[in-house]
Amino acid sequence: MDHNEFEKIVVEGIQAIPEKFLEKLDNVDIVIEEGPTREQLEKLKIRNNDHLLGLYEGVPKTERWNYAQVLPDKITIFKNSIEKIANSEKEIKEIVRDTVWHEIAHHFGMSEKQVRDSKIRKNKYN
Repeated sequence: MDHNEFEKIVVEGIQAIPEKFLEKLDNVDIVIEEGPTREQLEKLKIRNNDHLLGLYEGVPKTERWNYAQVLPDKITIFKNSIEKIANSEKEIKEIVRDTVWHEIAHHFGMSEKQVRDSKIRKNKYN
């Protein structure tokens, strides 16, 4: 799948999020990368990047005090990782939607365990 097609799927994933959550996103950029960097994998202690579908980097809303004049938080969706585990375009759309939700939950302060245990992202890709 080319980058533009994948970008449209990510936009659809973002649009699937209820407005009440989108309104509360604060200082966040959502970007697409082909795959994670070596530094990102090392930081997360991941040896096999096939399973890193997305990444939230920033200061969760629950930890923001005197938060001003800072670079935006960053949510990265990893195109190649998602394409490697998906068997169809429909599955790519599902994984992207779930990954966007997952990373936005981190922005709102949920830990990895909380996100995985929540109803927000119960699926076979965790």
